[in-house]
Amino acid sequence: MVPVPAVVEAIAGWDDDPAIAARLHVLAHRNAVEYVHLAIADLDRGRLRVTSDAGVDYAVALPRGTGLADGAVLVLDDDRAVVVRAGAARTLTLRAVDAAAALRLGFLAGHLHWKVDQLDDRLLVHLQGPEAEYTARIAELLTSGRVERCDDG
Repeated sequence: MVPVPAVVEAIAGWDDDPAIAARLHVLAHRNAVEYVHLAIADLDRGRLRVTSDAGVDYAVALPRGTGLADGAVLVLDDDRAVVVRAGAARTLTLRAVDAAAALRLGFLAGHLHWKVDQLDDRLLVHLQGPEAEYTARIAELLTSGRVERCDDG
């Protein structure tokens, strides 16, 4: 049996609204914020099916004349939030050169609530904001050469 996707019929708000941003921050600490990455061409569509980065399916059925944009919050409740990101998912791939650097990088990624996946000896960081905000937090590791950026994915 195929699960029925949750239906979203209105935009709950925008991630740059201070009140919503505060709620998103609290949910992010509980790893309860999901992101939906949409192609720019899909932002004008009022009806579409999407899958969040958590693997949850949603059926978006917005009123006529309502468009999506980067930062639109589709779901916002006490247990989770779903936020639209325009364009393809962006990632940053990092590799620590030694165990101490790996521990430090892992600690920082966890402390900063980064969404990550491990790919062999690399850390795949799913960017939810500007890449510069991520690299600034690990600048010492990068400039010292203890952590390397991997452009091979």
